[in-house]
Amino acid sequence: MTTDIEASNLKLNRNQNIARALSGVLADTYILMVKTQTVHWNVMGPLFKSVHDLSEEQYNDLFLAIDAIAERIRALGEFTPRSFAEMQNSARLVEETDPQDAKRMLASLSDDHSVLAEQFRDLAELAGERSDGATEDLANARMAFHEQATWMLNALQAD
Repeated sequence: MTTDIEASNLKLNRNQNIARALSGVLADTYILMVKTQTVHWNVMGPLFKSVHDLSEEQYNDLFLAIDAIAERIRALGEFTPRSFAEMQNSARLVEETDPQDAKRMLASLSDDHSVLAEQFRDLAELAGERSDGATEDLANARMAFHEQATWMLNALQAD
């Protein structure tokens, strides 16, 4: 039989593990938002209008998602990363520093969205195993967004 203290410790552990996974996707979402915004500002060439408009839609969505993910971490009783440096340390994605043409920008964003879709898939599975429906719902919605973003970015690159 589990005591109240043991049950409380199990819940705390569960929340910490989920919050840690959420912190990772928060960091990657933040990096992807910045990358998407720099594509929006710097794209040139025949794809300009299409990429400019799509990237604006995507970085706005990513901006809103950052807040929702961070608030979920707090709802679980944990703290969010407190600095961009802390986020970079837990992120899988990396910033772009070299100028790129539109197709390379699109390919980079597409790859990053694929990575995040997989991370959210894993997070949904973890949350489901731990009976955290709120995080599971959030993860599934974000996974769907990133899969759609990957598709749209790839469609722009099609020859």
